[in-house]
Amino acid sequence: MFRPLELYIGLRYTRAKRRNHFISFISLISMAGIALGVTALITVLSVMNGFEKELRERILGMVSHATISDFSGRLADWQTLAARIEGEPRVLGAAPYIQAEGMLQGQGQVSGALIRGILPEREKHVSRVAEHIKFGSMEALRGGEYGVVLGKELAASLGAGVGDRVTLVTPQATVTPAGVMPRLRRLLVVGVFEVGMYEYDRSTAFMHLDDARRVFQYEDNVTGLRLKMDDMMRAPFIARDVADRLGGRYWVSDWTRQHANFFRAVRTEKTVMFIILSLIVAVAAFNIVSTLVMVVTDKQSDIAILRTLGLSPASVMGVFMVQGTLIGLVGTAFGVAGGVTLALNVETIVPAIEQMLGMQFLPADVYYISDLPSDLKGFDVMRVGVLAFLLTVLATLYPAWRASRTQPAEALRYE
Repeated sequence: MFRPLELYIGLRYTRAKRRNHFISFISLISMAGIALGVTALITVLSVMNGFEKELRERILGMVSHATISDFSGRLADWQTLAARIEGEPRVLGAAPYIQAEGMLQGQGQVSGALIRGILPEREKHVSRVAEHIKFGSMEALRGGEYGVVLGKELAASLGAGVGDRVTLVTPQATVTPAGVMPRLRRLLVVGVFEVGMYEYDRSTAFMHLDDARRVFQYEDNVTGLRLKMDDMMRAPFIARDVADRLGGRYWVSDWTRQHANFFRAVRTEKTVMFIILSLIVAVAAFNIVSTLVMVVTDKQSDIAILRTLGLSPASVMGVFMVQGTLIGLVGTAFGVAGGVTLALNVETIVPAIEQMLGMQFLPADVYYISDLPSDLKGFDVMRVGVLAFLLTVLATLYPAWRASRTQPAEALRYE
């Protein structure tokens, strides 16, 4: 711990005008480098947080927080089970669904599709698909009318729009005197949705639950229940509690299992980016080494005089650690301020730059996320600031130790 004397001398050395202006220039470069590295690190982490949040929301627009199904693949008496689950304190909603594969044909084009039977009035409590309807509406799905809502890319591949009809071919076959015939059903397109994920927009279609039961021969059964929790990040733990309370008689899964590899890859990429950009801060921080080495060389006679006046080697070391730490602290402070400001305004700054340059960094026809999202987190700001400060303190150790090893007699021999 520094005594006031070391702090006082260190601050005087920092404020004093240097005889060697090159040292002052190197100090400014070190500060600017640290500030730039910290700004870049905070901004990049915020943008990656924004992309992760955006992707999670788009995926969860289609995928529920958790699902419950029977081990046989078909769930009977879903109403009783839904009422029981909705009584759980952290479950906000439950909706039945039927999920099956089929083949859709329209305008001479054929495409495989994942057909999901839903109850529109209950589905809105567990997913956000209704918010992404581009044409038509989800409420237009009514039992007995055999309507269908298609993903935007799926509709485009079939050449179908609202009001057109498509033919659904199911895997189940019908045995007739003429032989085994595929089961066909004409469907009316009543809506088109776009969630912004090609995987879903290209392959998913919605039907009313009653129509899906008849088409796929589910009778009074469903595939399972989709659940919405009060905290999606706690969904794995809540789902496990729900499974335990149900006595282990049902298969309970959550959204992290369905997309575990994807989000693990995003987290890995974020970690790698943090390490790579931390090297920028490290390089800037270790510029302080060269700055302080030159200061120590420049102040040899001053150090010798302080030593003859009774200043101990540890105190000399403290003087130069104060000087180097102050450079790092100022650079880190400016970097944190710049990073927070840029991260909070990146969604405004980037469009302005795009307009000025007359180009788009993320074209909408190539990327589904055409805007640059940002999600600033206090923990990221704190760990970046702490990392930068620790690196600057570490960079002061060798020059300060070298200053403490100065011998007064040798330093003053030729003065």
